[in-house]
Amino acid sequence: MLDSLGRRLYIAPMSQNTQNTLPFMKMHGLGNDFVVIDARARDHDLSAELVKRIADRNRGVGFDQLAIIEKGERDAHLTFYNADGSMSSACGNATRCVARYLMDESGAEALSISTDHGLLEAKDVGQGLTSVNMGHPTWEWQAIPLSQEVDTLHLPIEGDPVATNMGNPHCTFFVKDAEAVDLAKSAAPLEYHPLFPERTNVQFASLIGENHLRMRVWERGTGITLASGSSSCATLVAAARRGLTGKQARIDLDGGSLNIDWSDEGVWLTGPTEHVFSGRFTDDFLTGGR
Repeated sequence: MLDSLGRRLYIAPMSQNTQNTLPFMKMHGLGNDFVVIDARARDHDLSAELVKRIADRNRGVGFDQLAIIEKGERDAHLTFYNADGSMSSACGNATRCVARYLMDESGAEALSISTDHGLLEAKDVGQGLTSVNMGHPTWEWQAIPLSQEVDTLHLPIEGDPVATNMGNPHCTFFVKDAEAVDLAKSAAPLEYHPLFPERTNVQFASLIGENHLRMRVWERGTGITLASGSSSCATLVAAARRGLTGKQARIDLDGGSLNIDWSDEGVWLTGPTEHVFSGRFTDDFLTGGR
């Protein structure tokens, strides 16, 4: 190979010793980004400390959530980690990304993925869109969970939010202008509100048209994200319970738009996905340079 001055360049071959490295994929749904590790054919040992190092956008790869694909009773099982190393039972956009990867791999147009939240059905709906059924919402105070019995449609918190569980806890505020909200200032303290013993995701949403919402999100264990699938589902459920929308709506997030359909089958989440690149963690990174 020659450089721009016509000089011959020598490019050293990549090391063939990949025995101690760990392959991964970087994916996103509307900028809600993920590191995905396919562990169906290999063992993995991810400590909370290693998860946090992978999440570091300067010294690692960076992600909003990390998803591990494992063998399951159906097509696969997914386990999710937040950027702070904590675990999450559900992640809608990551599930859609992995579903697209698995469907492309197998040629299937639909599949079933188990999670700690339950068995989720996913399907290709055409035009590059992937849909996943996030299951049925719950809003009983014990199931969210809350620390005491309250009306989950009108929480005793300033701003009158709604509580919903979509596999993880959500606290949704309806405001005049979601874009005017300072998320870092307003949402960060609410993640740790004493009413939510397992912390909570926080959404600020405004109605901008018939069955059309603008929403911004603070995710538990991660912070501000460009989009969130489970948060979008929770926001639609909260809006429908309040009578602000029907059971179908478009939700515009910082990273783009998702379509939510709350049917008798559960809450369907539909939108685009992208597999950005694949790579390998070196042994030095995995062992912390030891």
